[in-house]
Amino acid sequence: MHRSDNAPNIESVMNISLPRPNPTRRAALPFIVITVALDLLAFGIIIPVLPRLIQDFLGGEAVSAAQIYGLFGLTWAVMQFFGSPILGTLSDAVGRRPVILLSNIALGIDYLAMAVAPGVGWLLLGRAIGGLASSSFTTAFAYVADVTDADRRAAGFGIIGAAFAFGFIAGPALGGILGAVDPRLPFGAAAALCLANALYGIFVLPESLPQERRAPFSWSRANPLAALRLLKSNRTLFGVSAVLFLSNLAHEVFPAVFVLYAGHRFGWSEVVIGFALASVGIASAAVQGGLVRRAVARFGEVPTMVAGLACGAAGTILFGLAPSGGWIWLAIPVAALWGLFGPSAQSLMTQRVHPSQQGQLQGALNSLRGVSGLIGPVLFTSSLAAAMSHQGATMILGAPFFVAAVLLLGALLAIGLAPWRTGLVDRSRGCRAVPLLSRHQGQATLTR
Repeated sequence: MHRSDNAPNIESVMNISLPRPNPTRRAALPFIVITVALDLLAFGIIIPVLPRLIQDFLGGEAVSAAQIYGLFGLTWAVMQFFGSPILGTLSDAVGRRPVILLSNIALGIDYLAMAVAPGVGWLLLGRAIGGLASSSFTTAFAYVADVTDADRRAAGFGIIGAAFAFGFIAGPALGGILGAVDPRLPFGAAAALCLANALYGIFVLPESLPQERRAPFSWSRANPLAALRLLKSNRTLFGVSAVLFLSNLAHEVFPAVFVLYAGHRFGWSEVVIGFALASVGIASAAVQGGLVRRAVARFGEVPTMVAGLACGAAGTILFGLAPSGGWIWLAIPVAALWGLFGPSAQSLMTQRVHPSQQGQLQGALNSLRGVSGLIGPVLFTSSLAAAMSHQGATMILGAPFFVAAVLLLGALLAIGLAPWRTGLVDRSRGCRAVPLLSRHQGQATLTR
């Protein structure tokens, strides 16, 4: 089946005629970091007020509000699962810049609509659209892969991780201040940030993917199952993605139960919990923004991954065993070193795919994050509920964190024993086995 030369295609439709700055590849990284930080700041602003707004719509009924809020989280995760491969593959076809810009514009309009939503149904629709548009975060990771060399890629991913941490630290704090004035005000502020971010990108953000490295858009590559098949095309890619999934699933313990756990076990107020979460964010930003680069340069990706997972396991065990609240403050810096793992793993995986498949890869990884976002809250809240119903030693209240530690120990075991380990990068021995996937008539084949 042949397409007419005059027929529009998705690449031409997305070819936005806007100013196109063209700085050096090295200078491009700060631009995408600022873009991601503004995006996450907008996302974080609405976190403190969305549950309250839902409860207001339901007449102050707390139980129903909690159930509806859970539905909001489920909707977000589902849209991420389906949307991430689509936007990732689309960015492989038309470039990263148009996808990032249009996603910011869509998010800005969406937040405005949520600011004036007349009921819960409209809020839920806005959350669904926001989940789809926010899938463009996968494009940001693909952008980093475009503009960094293999030996600096882990540092680039670490800086993006630090930008994520900044958004989750500053966003909720600003949202709480604005929400005290009016619960709808943070949505307006989020809209303003997204639209300002789009304007910034139009004039400042350069394109990172040249024409010769692009791949035609195909729905067969854009659906989640096809994106996940990419991860199976190389046993090292598949193995690292499985370990990354276990790590992401374990990390869900913090958003799922930490607030309930700290409040119930230690009697912490919202203020103390907020300080603790901010401390986690600051420590994680320090690790991902600076320590990752030094660790990978000195030891290589694989030892850095192992160290990160080991610290994550130790940190979650400390969270679960803590006999008093003071121990949490000791556990935070240990758990923050878990941040060594993610950027190193992603760096390793980007070296296994063709440049024209970076968006598809990041879409597949974000789909896996969506799956962990579906499973994690159920797994950890149910384990906490079971522990709270058990009449006995308070140590059992740490059950969710012990489950997370078991997942991380399983990830460590997979790295140590799995047969795909032989294909990993090992700089400490001075060798480097980095197979790339090249495209040949739409099929991925292994080359060296």
